[in-house]
Amino acid sequence: MEEAERGGWAVPLAVRELIAGGVAGGVAKCAVAPLERVKILLQTRRAEFRGSGLIGSFQTIYRTEGPLGFYRGNGASVARIVPYAALHYMAYEEYRRWIILGFPNVQQGPVLDLVAGSIAGGTAVVSTYPLDLVRTKMAYQVKDAVNLSLRVPSEQVYKGILDCLKTVYRQNGLKGLYRGMGPSLYGIFPYSGLKFYFYEKMKTRVPKEHRKDIIPKLACGSVAGLLGQTITYPLDVVRRQMQVQALSLSNQVNRKETFGSLAMIVKHQGWKQLFSGLSINYLKVVPSAALGFTVYDSMRDWLNVPSREQAPVLSEDGSDTAPVHSS
Repeated sequence: MEEAERGGWAVPLAVRELIAGGVAGGVAKCAVAPLERVKILLQTRRAEFRGSGLIGSFQTIYRTEGPLGFYRGNGASVARIVPYAALHYMAYEEYRRWIILGFPNVQQGPVLDLVAGSIAGGTAVVSTYPLDLVRTKMAYQVKDAVNLSLRVPSEQVYKGILDCLKTVYRQNGLKGLYRGMGPSLYGIFPYSGLKFYFYEKMKTRVPKEHRKDIIPKLACGSVAGLLGQTITYPLDVVRRQMQVQALSLSNQVNRKETFGSLAMIVKHQGWKQLFSGLSINYLKVVPSAALGFTVYDSMRDWLNVPSREQAPVLSEDGSDTAPVHSS
């Protein structure tokens, strides 16, 4: 087994990749939490935020909930993103190695990253989806609704992460915890694959002597996230509306599946709704993807994770015994 020694402790390669991915995901998610909250409120057409735009939405949240309102639902978001990102990055590395070892003649390059990234994204979504559902439902609520002063009879109010999980499971069973996963998977397969594809493709354009520099990594990550998200964004809107449909009986995508929901959104809300919040998402995706890839690569270096060119060989002969840097 690939292991590194750290103060007498054996640290398997997969564990180091999990740690690097989890740290990268947590840092990136906390950095963009306010934009994520506004994006979800716009995507799901919360009445108080319709037509507010970016600045107006920030003002409404600050006026009604204060500074902490920008982080409502972020606890569930971080609880989801840390295991999600850890699994995502680790699975990407593992799938990539398995493909190379299973098909020795396969060409290493962006296309390999596209395939490995797509499968890894699906693996991570299935493993952590209930927490994503909870994050969306918690972010959809506003403080006044939680305090019952502006609550409408048809709206479900949750007191916290565990209360939300228990309530959804009690009302709809296990199926309820995975509602909206269809568009998540439809979206994550191309998005995750394209993100890794564009990132690795962009890095090939950077001179070798600068590939470990922070600025090129940030730039490559920004472009990768931007292009990947633009292509798959409409499915993200469908997913959010399916996730929160139980909170409002008037939601017109109620009881529709993925493509039925997409058609209903276009019919009743207009095609522009499929791109609602996209401008905010650009502001979120650029720093999030940039920080995610940069922190992940930096953590890989710190944890002595072998380069992707070395890893397949090390996986085959089990010779990875490089020490992890001590603190």
